[in-house]
Amino acid sequence: MIQRREFLINTSLALGALAIAPSFAYNTKKKAIGLQLYSLRDSLPKDVKGILTQVGQAGFSEVETYGFSVKNGFFGTGVKDFKAMLNDNGLKATSNHFDFNNYIETDSTENIKAYIDTANYLDSSYVTVPWISERLRGTTADDYKKLADKITKVAELCNAANLKLAYHNHDFEFEKFGDSTGYEILLNNTDKNKVDFELDLYWVVRSGNDPLQLFKKYPGRFTMWHVKDMDKSNQDLNTEIGKGRIDFKAIFAEAKLSGMKHFYVEHETNYFPNPIESVKESCFYVRKNLI
Repeated sequence: MIQRREFLINTSLALGALAIAPSFAYNTKKKAIGLQLYSLRDSLPKDVKGILTQVGQAGFSEVETYGFSVKNGFFGTGVKDFKAMLNDNGLKATSNHFDFNNYIETDSTENIKAYIDTANYLDSSYVTVPWISERLRGTTADDYKKLADKITKVAELCNAANLKLAYHNHDFEFEKFGDSTGYEILLNNTDKNKVDFELDLYWVVRSGNDPLQLFKKYPGRFTMWHVKDMDKSNQDLNTEIGKGRIDFKAIFAEAKLSGMKHFYVEHETNYFPNPIESVKESCFYVRKNLI
């Protein structure tokens, strides 16, 4: 009788675990904290292996790369060795910032195949357009429509290789063109099934816009975020997450509406004496207070 009761109890517990498994998996995935490696731009190129070790030790499990060269890989480290270093430290490069300025200017897709091959070798989900040089930026609404067409062209190449293309913003995309902004033109002239957006929360706030309003107007489009805070005394500078003026708790509360799948801590415009300790502090705050 006792054995039968224990069997029923254990069976019930097992079935209960199965019932909550999807929710548990979702929550676990949401707890992955990423780092945009540009945050460590002074030290990373000098010691790729050592810095990636520190990134893993700091509590990050995902990274977003930058600085890739078709000729030299990641700062002289080949893609195969770079992936091995990531694996050794429990890190995954879920997104990659590649230089698209030559493509924007010439329409040449010469480097795009290398970007796609690199992203796939790293088991990434995203190829990301990080920044467009001032010389090539749109100055009219038509320019932004042409840019949307160019982005779509590359997105189709990425989609064919089981990758997504994302566009990362700064503040210049929020320049007004009549009743719209350059950023809205990009959103309205790209297919949501082909093109995702990586929303840099700092630059949205810096431009005078509200991320929550963007979520409401374009739900599901912002599948990645850059999480960096704005210094309370000087908006030109970043600070560790939680020390600045951006209300991240309100933003993270709407992650589902945004469509957010990955986010990356980034320190861009303010460099502290010890960058790795600075991003570690941001990581700790995010884990304790936001996820």
